[in-house]
Amino acid sequence: MTQTCRACGRPIDGGGGPGRAALYCSQACRQRAYRERRQVKGVPVRDLVAEIGDRLGRVRWEPGVAFHADVEALSARFAELRRLARQARRAQEQAQEEAQEQAQEQAQEQVQEQPQEAEPPADPSVRSTDDTDFVTSRGVTKPGEDTFSALVEQHRRELRVHCYRLLGSYDEAEDLSQEAFLRAWRAREALEEVGNVRAWLYKVATHLCLDFLRKHHRRPVPYEPVPGMDSGGGPPPPRMPWLQPFPDEQLPQTPAPQHEPDEQAVAGETLELVFLTAIQKLPPRQRAAVILRDVAGWSAEETADLLGSSPASANSAVQRGRSALRKALPGRREDWSAGPASAEDLALLQRYMDAAARADIDAMVELVREDAVLTMPPNPFWFTSREALFAFVRPNLDPASPMFAGHWRHLPVRANGQLAVAGYLQRPGTSVFRAQLIDVLRVKDGRIAEITTFEPHLFPAFGLPMTC
Repeated sequence: MTQTCRACGRPIDGGGGPGRAALYCSQACRQRAYRERRQVKGVPVRDLVAEIGDRLGRVRWEPGVAFHADVEALSARFAELRRLARQARRAQEQAQEEAQEQAQEQAQEQVQEQPQEAEPPADPSVRSTDDTDFVTSRGVTKPGEDTFSALVEQHRRELRVHCYRLLGSYDEAEDLSQEAFLRAWRAREALEEVGNVRAWLYKVATHLCLDFLRKHHRRPVPYEPVPGMDSGGGPPPPRMPWLQPFPDEQLPQTPAPQHEPDEQAVAGETLELVFLTAIQKLPPRQRAAVILRDVAGWSAEETADLLGSSPASANSAVQRGRSALRKALPGRREDWSAGPASAEDLALLQRYMDAAARADIDAMVELVREDAVLTMPPNPFWFTSREALFAFVRPNLDPASPMFAGHWRHLPVRANGQLAVAGYLQRPGTSVFRAQLIDVLRVKDGRIAEITTFEPHLFPAFGLPMTC
């Protein structure tokens, strides 16, 4: 039976060699199949451009605070558009490379009038197949297409979440983790010299993140007062305009590494927003040292190697980072950590969604603590009391108000190890509920203590449609 190429459908000449049958007819087809598996399908570029255009047309020029807020709200959209443009450019460059490779292969096929009969390998441990790994003379497995794909799937989640902890941005963590695998693909011929591929990937990803952080000075700073707005009497919370939520469904499925007792103070709840905000206050190398040592579970020697520094320097960075992190985290862990969702927490979440759907503002007020904090990255608005929060929200929820935004529908999700809801809004005069926000909630003593509201462009990352 003739085997056909999975990428182009052309017949494959098996060549008579041992091992599994080839899955692709050429190297170009293997690379194209790999890139197609990694490509995000259905990216709504036109919808994004249309949305940006619509928002630009609705920018308020006066007062100044409204103009600033509208422009800040557009920043995430432009960042997403730049990311998609980079992907489009890379796809075009890859397509050109494929065309050149295919032209070269076709020229070689025309030169070879008769196919030469493949000789069996001298070493029976060597398997002559382009689609599986093979053992080199050094006894190290060298990845082929299928093996490399398995390598990507094995480490993709943990590498992405590692980058996310360093950066606090899902989009940038996705970009840099993909860049790490792209470098691995380009260096696949040299991977036979690598004893620990997982450590090699961590090293590449860590240095990509550190390079990014050197170019983008990012440290949390307190929110500034918004003229004409009552934000409450509490101290301004830290502001991180680049902060984005991380879907729990994309967390690594392997159990967390074991840690020594003195590391437990920083080893848990390492995706919750309070922890992320605290660790973003550390200098980049201290941040990387603490995450590698106490979160990813690498030993002191491995951490030094991954950072490209001496053991003494790495240990010093870890100790200083741990000390600063303990000071940055508010009080005891039970004061800020959400922990596993209890039945009471889930019931509270359901009441919150039901009250929002009914526009029952009084019921919503009862579910929120008096000292609740609301932030809306990347927007500049912030509130540190229930009274100030609902003074801002009430006109948008009240159907009798001229500022009524529309009717809400919420879906429960999990983000950053915390309860969260995805909110869809049906604006007056329309019939469709459109993605509007993701609220990540922290519950304390049976009430909502903190709400972090994110913009909706990450709905696809949570497996959610943009309309419902």
